[in-house]
Amino acid sequence: MSATTDIAEYADEYLRISQIEDWPNALNGLQLENSGTVTKIAAAVDVSTRALEAAAEAGANLLIVHHGMFWPGLRPVTKGLHRQLKTAFDHDIAIYSAHLPLDLHPEVGNNILLIRALGIEDSEPFFQEKGSLLGRRAAVNILASEVAVRLERVVGGPVKQIAVGPKVAGRLGVITGAAGSEIEGVAAEGIETFITGEAPHWAAVAAEELGINLLLGGHYATETFGVKALAARLSKRFKISYTFIDCPTGL
Repeated sequence: MSATTDIAEYADEYLRISQIEDWPNALNGLQLENSGTVTKIAAAVDVSTRALEAAAEAGANLLIVHHGMFWPGLRPVTKGLHRQLKTAFDHDIAIYSAHLPLDLHPEVGNNILLIRALGIEDSEPFFQEKGSLLGRRAAVNILASEVAVRLERVVGGPVKQIAVGPKVAGRLGVITGAAGSEIEGVAAEGIETFITGEAPHWAAVAAEELGINLLLGGHYATETFGVKALAARLSKRFKISYTFIDCPTGL
C-alpha cells in the first residue's frame, strides 16, 4: 500500500509533467483523487467505463492512462462522463493521465519502446511538437516489407501499408498515435519510411507524392507500450502489483 500522492508526485517528476507542453485537454497528472492509498495499479490506453469497471474487477484503485478524462473538452457531467465518475467513486479509483510526456519519454515512452520492439536499438529523437522532440528516427538497412512484417508482429494485428517509397526502409521514423497528418513535416526531415498509428485519407496521396513509405499500425495498438511500461516501473518502485486492461478501439 502506498499513498496516491506519493505515486503521482514520483510519476510527475519521472515524466517531467510540468516541463512538457501539451494540448490543454490532456491535463497531464493526477486527474481524479481517491481516498488516499493505492493497493493495485491498472493501466489502460483510454479512460472509459469499460476500463474503470475492469480495474474495479481486478481490485485496482489507481488507473494509469494515456488519454485522460477530458479529451472531449468542457462538457456536462452526464451520460458517459457521469458513468465514469460514478464507477471511479464507487470503487475508490484514482486516475492518472500522461499524454505527450509518455509519448516522448526516453525509457518508458511509446515511441522508444515501439522502435526497439522492431529490433532497432540505436535511434534519436526527432520531429518537434509543442516545443519537444516527439518521435524517434534511425537509419536502417532493412527492407520496408520486413519492417511491415515486424510491425504486424509487434502490434498483434494487420498493418496498413502505403508502400510507395524505397524498397529499403532507410531513414525510418516512428511517431505513435494519430501522426499521419504530419507526413509532410516528417518527410521534410528526410524520413523515407514513416510508422504511425493512423492517418487521414489525404496522407495516402501525400505519401505517394512524397515518395515515402507509410505504415499504419493502429492508434490504439501503437500506444499500449507506454502505459504498460510506466505501470511496471511504478509497480517495482512502490512494490504494488499491476495489470494491463486491454480495451481496443479498432482504430
